[in-house]
Amino acid sequence: MCAQAASGYVAYDAATGKFHLPDEQAMALAVENSPAFIPGAYQSIASTVLDEPKVREAFQTGKGVGWHEHNCNLFEGTERFFRPGYSAHLVAEWIPALDGVQAKLQAGGTLADVGCGYGVSTILMAQAYPRATFVGFDYHAPSIEWARASAVKAGVSDRVKFEVAASKTFPGQNYDVVAFFDCLHDMGDPAGAAAHVRQALKPDGTWMIVEPFANDRVEDNLNPVGRIYYAASTMICTPASLSQEVGLALGAPAGEARVKKVVMEDRKGVGEGKGVDRSGGRRM
Repeated sequence: MCAQAASGYVAYDAATGKFHLPDEQAMALAVENSPAFIPGAYQSIASTVLDEPKVREAFQTGKGVGWHEHNCNLFEGTERFFRPGYSAHLVAEWIPALDGVQAKLQAGGTLADVGCGYGVSTILMAQAYPRATFVGFDYHAPSIEWARASAVKAGVSDRVKFEVAASKTFPGQNYDVVAFFDCLHDMGDPAGAAAHVRQALKPDGTWMIVEPFANDRVEDNLNPVGRIYYAASTMICTPASLSQEVGLALGAPAGEARVKKVVMEDRKGVGEGKGVDRSGGRRM
């Protein structure tokens, strides 16, 4: 406790000789549903330390490191890191900001959550829109198993399915919404995924893309946020993309212009090919 107090994580009262956790620190360190909860990020960082030999070899060979090849701390840490933001903003702000989407889900629409990982985003939406039907897709089978168990615990397994599938080949047609939460930049062929999404949507359907915010120019990302994104991209995102076909390697700091160019690119042969998508696990 003395070490934690010296580091500023807890407070020490000299008069009583006791330690305590102020509300401000508790919001960041102890309240898992707080928008400021941060330990999930450190759990993900721990996985990069454990996976350093694999990433080092990938630097030498250029073959990349698939999401599934990382230590399991990455999967759980990612879920714990993204869950607070999704809980605070997804239903309250992001979906209402999309023209007509909330009304469709309230009326019983269909939504595919691609790269769903542990299923956090899928389950949150299912809880908010009980008349709608949701299916979460991820190539990473252990994450899908976890998501299915979570759906049962949350009481939404009657209207939520989780299936193992890649972003370029996930099944189904005429979805009202397809959602990609923080996973597009990890994909080897995001343009191919975009083509598949377009043919899977209804003519008036919506593709919801949530990505880490980054500026288009490197010099505008040289700040504390950019420091995190570039580091995470080096150890996780770029190796994941390089492990797949095409290996575009957008990286976490892709910027809006590059992401827009990729998702708007015309592609032929939608749904063709045998490439494996490595977008899994990002989106709990």
